[in-house]
This record gives sequence, structure tokens and C-alpha cells, in this order.
Amino acid sequence: MTIADEKATARTAAFARRKTAFDTAMPGAGGLLSSVLAGHRGVPVSGFLPIRTEIDPTPAMAEAAAHGPVGVPVIMGRGQPLRFALWTPDCDLVRGPFGAMVPAKPDWMVPEILIVPLLAFTRNGGRLGYGGGYYDRTLEQLRATAPTLAIGFAFSAQEADTLPLEPTDQPLDMIVTDRAVLTP
Repeated sequence: MTIADEKATARTAAFARRKTAFDTAMPGAGGLLSSVLAGHRGVPVSGFLPIRTEIDPTPAMAEAAAHGPVGVPVIMGRGQPLRFALWTPDCDLVRGPFGAMVPAKPDWMVPEILIVPLLAFTRNGGRLGYGGGYYDRTLEQLRATAPTLAIGFAFSAQEADTLPLEPTDQPLDMIVTDRAVLTP
């Protein structure tokens, strides 16, 4: 089995675990994320606007936006790193690639903290995404120029014992779930 096949199998299982967690989630799943971000007030942060069954970071993003710049990722094209557009809770949004909402009139920013969506994670900072490599390319680029904190945000049910990872897969510095804050 190739690494691509292993990742496809892992993604299928991860989607199922995440859907179950999403369907049974209690309100306030982002409370721990808010606590973590409170320790970084004013630092430029990027969150994400959830799609499908992703956990919702927007309450924590709204709190952070009261203290400093908050952005959301914008896909610029296949094989390219992400760019980040300033976001506020009341900004005008349009549908971007993959169905994610993005600001209608982007004002670009560079985050120092990235809240990263995912399908599955390991306690040692491994992350399985959707397979486009956007966050891996982006984190590699940002980390080459400045300290960058990558926080995976997920339901605790998305944890996996192991994941098929490649050398190009960028590690998470922290994982925040609906139940715990994990530091690899």
C-alpha cells in the first residue's frame, strides 16, 4: 500500500469520526481555544471559517478580533501557499474555493498564530488534512521567515494513535480540542 493509499484510508476513517463528534457536540466546544488565545492577545492570528463537519473556531476568533488582527485563509491556487485576509465577525463574506467563506474584499495580513483545521491528529503533533498541502506549504513558508505557532483545532474524537505522514507534512505545535490542550 502506498502512502497515498494509507492517507486515503486514514481520511475516510477520520471523516467518519469527525462527523460523529460533530453530530453529538455540546455547545461551547471552542472554550479552550478562547483560553489559549487569551494568552496571546494582540498577536496576529488566523482562524478558519468551518466547512462541513469542522469544529467551529469563530467564537474564539471573535474574542481575539477585539484585541488584534484576525485573518482567515484564502486559497490562491493549486500548489500555492495560502494567503490570509483580515476578518471581523461582521465582515462581508463570499464563497471561496472548497466552499469556505472568505472576506468579499480581502485586506491581506500575515499571522503569527495559525488555528489549523484537520481531519485527524496525533498527540505528537501529526496532522492529517484534506490532501491539498495548503497548510503544509504555508507553514513551511511562514516558519522560514518568523516564529509561527500552529495550533490544530479539532474534536477530541479526531485523535489517532498513528497517521501516515510524509517529510513535507508540517507538525502542529499544539492541539486544542473540545476537551484538552495538548502540547507535543
